[in-house]
Amino acid sequence: MIYSMTAFARKEITAEWGTAVWEIRSVNQRYLETFFRLPEQFRSLEPVLRERFRKQLQRGKVECALRYTPNDGAVGKLNLNEELAKQLMQAADWVQSHGQSSGVNPVDILRWPGVIATEETDMDAIQTDILAAFDDTLTEFIQARADEGSNLKAMIEQRLDGIQEQVVLVKARMPEILAWQKDRILSKFEEAKIELEAGRVEQEMIMLAQKVDVAEELDRLESHIGETRNILKKGGAVGRRLDFMMQEFNRESNTLGSKSIHADITQSAVELKVLIEQMREQIQNIE
Repeated sequence: MIYSMTAFARKEITAEWGTAVWEIRSVNQRYLETFFRLPEQFRSLEPVLRERFRKQLQRGKVECALRYTPNDGAVGKLNLNEELAKQLMQAADWVQSHGQSSGVNPVDILRWPGVIATEETDMDAIQTDILAAFDDTLTEFIQARADEGSNLKAMIEQRLDGIQEQVVLVKARMPEILAWQKDRILSKFEEAKIELEAGRVEQEMIMLAQKVDVAEELDRLESHIGETRNILKKGGAVGRRLDFMMQEFNRESNTLGSKSIHADITQSAVELKVLIEQMREQIQNIE
């Protein structure tokens, strides 16, 4: 399967502890780079998330963000240390009985360290839920890359079909073009009233045919078409291999254009360049 480096996924979960929203997005990049925006209490998850990305992805600039909103109604209940409060009250009464105080505010007793304690939120349980949500988001993200990759593959195959059509067209036209060039040269010789021996004419035609022969370039273009289709069929992280194939396509199309002696061949060479460039632009987004 072919994977695009451009994708986006978003998932929101709601639980007793609050809500969390994961967002993952990526664009093309030569290597794999991951960037995280996490709340402070979840910073410790970054190495875990980075490793999960590394196992699933080969290339791309990936941005991963988490938004966490705790549920205020789910804050742990207050626990009163009654024994400590009683001791503080007794101590306050003793002080007051000796005329050293005019009374004790109950709020001051509650503020005393250890009298009131709040149950700590179970962060381990929250992290477990959030990591599970991340895995679901990552699965959707990979699927989005695969869907876009399928679209890219279809577009590339369409351009390969177009290149094949141009190759077939040039092959079919070459005998006619060579005959046209021969008649054109003979006509110029006649206009100039230059008489050449039959053997000399054939020799010149052979030299011309060798100079403008594009059979090798056409064969290589067909070979590159087949190899590119094999790469697409194999799938995986093939972006770099496909990019190399585009260089090979360009080399043969440039040579074909430089050997052109007819407007039809020039037009085909230009069409090849357009198709190859369209493929190259799409391949920049393939993992």
